[in-house]
Amino acid sequence: MAGWRKHNYGIGMGIGLAMGPATVGRIGYEGQFAYTAIGNAVNLAARLCSAAIDGQILVDQAVATAVDGHIPLLALGSVTIKGYDEQVPVFAVAPDASAYRDDPNAAPPSAH
Repeated sequence: MAGWRKHNYGIGMGIGLAMGPATVGRIGYEGQFAYTAIGNAVNLAARLCSAAIDGQILVDQAVATAVDGHIPLLALGSVTIKGYDEQVPVFAVAPDASAYRDDPNAAPPSAH
């Protein structure tokens, strides 16, 4: 990493999470198989991952509902996502959510 920084290169990562049914397994044809996951939730997670900036975790409505009250989220509104006819509600994990995780009695910085 130090060598990359010396040349002004950065490495970043954003995360996209979506929850729902998916087909997981060995998919392909004779001689060419891959273990993979396919389905609407997989596609949405990939789109959210692509939209996330460095250090950001984007989640869909299903994940937001599942973690409600446990992890502070910021509602980003509904956005247009390729492959979807309607806009999709998107949430971001609050930047200081790790502090909330370390002290679950602390009030979340914001709620959705």
